[in-house]
Amino acid sequence: MDAIKRFFGFGIMVSIAAFSASCGGDTVPKPEAYLRLDYNEANYMLYNKDCAFDFAVNDRVVVEDKGNCNLTLRYPNMKASVYLTYKPVNGNIEKLLRDAQKLTYEHVIKADGIQEQPFAIPEKKLYGMFYQVGGDAATNAQFYVTDSTNHFVTGSLYFYVKPNYDSLMPAASYVKNDMRTLMESIRWK
Repeated sequence: MDAIKRFFGFGIMVSIAAFSASCGGDTVPKPEAYLRLDYNEANYMLYNKDCAFDFAVNDRVVVEDKGNCNLTLRYPNMKASVYLTYKPVNGNIEKLLRDAQKLTYEHVIKADGIQEQPFAIPEKKLYGMFYQVGGDAATNAQFYVTDSTNHFVTGSLYFYVKPNYDSLMPAASYVKNDMRTLMESIRWK
């Protein structure tokens, strides 16, 4: 029995010694890691087709014409698209404005907040609103632009991934800048 006690006692001491020796050594802190997303500086070119309006578009964007001046601006490297819809104004400006606002506020369920930024360049007959949608909503940004008498354009940004605001924020910021440039550069025909 004494031999068994000595064996277990010796085993416990060896275990404690091995455990203590393995915890020695210098601790090396892990470096902080940040996601690095570099997007090339945007170069804009004029998109001038058989539509009721022209605008500046990022030269890295693939423009798909869906007919009737409805366009999809695809960002293949970001898995994102901006959908542009054109509607002529025929005395229905109030309905078009309501529809554009309704589309934005349908995302309020998932959004943390919606920031409205009025937009106007009277000398170019450009009036509208830019919406930034915070949180995990399906769209991060929307806008409408009109001359209030003949033309009405809406735009919506969508990503082809599950909405995660923190992960999408760098790409969304890049595309939002393109959307603002598009709004500012519209020329009615």
